[in-house]
Amino acid sequence: MSNSTVHPPASLEATSKTRLWMPDRVLFTPAALEEPWGQKILSRVQALNLPIKELPRNRVTGLRGETEQETYAIAKRTLAIVTAPPSGFKLSPIPPSADWQFHLAEGCPAHCQYCYLAGSLQGPPVVRGFANLPQILQNLAAYESADRPTSFEVSCYTDPLGVEHLLGSLAECIRYFGTRENGRLRWVSKFDAIDGLLDLPHNGHTRCRFSVNAAPISSRMEGGTASVANRIQALRKLALPREQGGGGYPVGLVIAPIMAIEDWEEHYARLFNDLGNALDFDVDLTFELISHRFTPGSKNVLQTWYPNSKLEMDESNRVVKRNKFGGVKYVYDGDTMKTMRKFFELQIQKHFPQAQILYWT
Repeated sequence: MSNSTVHPPASLEATSKTRLWMPDRVLFTPAALEEPWGQKILSRVQALNLPIKELPRNRVTGLRGETEQETYAIAKRTLAIVTAPPSGFKLSPIPPSADWQFHLAEGCPAHCQYCYLAGSLQGPPVVRGFANLPQILQNLAAYESADRPTSFEVSCYTDPLGVEHLLGSLAECIRYFGTRENGRLRWVSKFDAIDGLLDLPHNGHTRCRFSVNAAPISSRMEGGTASVANRIQALRKLALPREQGGGGYPVGLVIAPIMAIEDWEEHYARLFNDLGNALDFDVDLTFELISHRFTPGSKNVLQTWYPNSKLEMDESNRVVKRNKFGGVKYVYDGDTMKTMRKFFELQIQKHFPQAQILYWT
């Protein structure tokens, strides 16, 4: 790979301004306002001149409309600042992504028509930011191994960069992990507002990842997100060495959900060409490859949220995969999976021979 300059090739310039989600209203529970971090969030949203409402009790209400579509629209325009419940302090393993998962928020401001959270979180899809972040971080030490690096995923139930301008919590997590001997942070995003993260003392302990996809999928099914070109530009900035104006972070690409759309090889080859042009310097890079799948529950929720979506969810075109608890997922058949996996592995070998593929699923 050739030496890099701070500026990307002209074809990879950001296609639009940084996209920031601004909710129509921000709700605060009494418990959230009692937390010092909750007060910091309050100051942030006040500085943005967003409408604020203090709730009378520690319950988030007023999110229901007359139809499911109205409920979706109301919830997706609302940020609720609450405290993480006691159950949030008992961490769960999250293989193959990381050793453990924890949460600084739940709910996502994006409108992805294949949303992984559909059916995973209960109730209307409101974004809930947690005001007791210091306690959440303090709890992580008990899960760290003394013998080896322990990885923590913070993107399972939210897009942490998509709400960072409102919460400031991702930067606080990066600072925290920068002080840990064996703690390693992992986050992934479809947004691009990364300038506030470039100078943080991360100590190489945070891996910044971006979710990208082929153009026909990202342009039609990822509403409210930054363009893929903007995400690639953000990834480049985070990966560039500090002396070249970057963040000097380890980085990663999550290609998901991989779909066998018409001419999929051509579209994904173009994506890899763009990635190769942008990351034209020595970079600590990983790949995570996730094929599209759905459950009966997620299909029902997604068709309610996005009734006009062209997302293919025909069970007759898939095969059933069961988890150890008996749950059902519909995935591509074995031949299709093998063909796609071989294609992506060859593309990565061609463009990024030093990169590590963490998993295919």
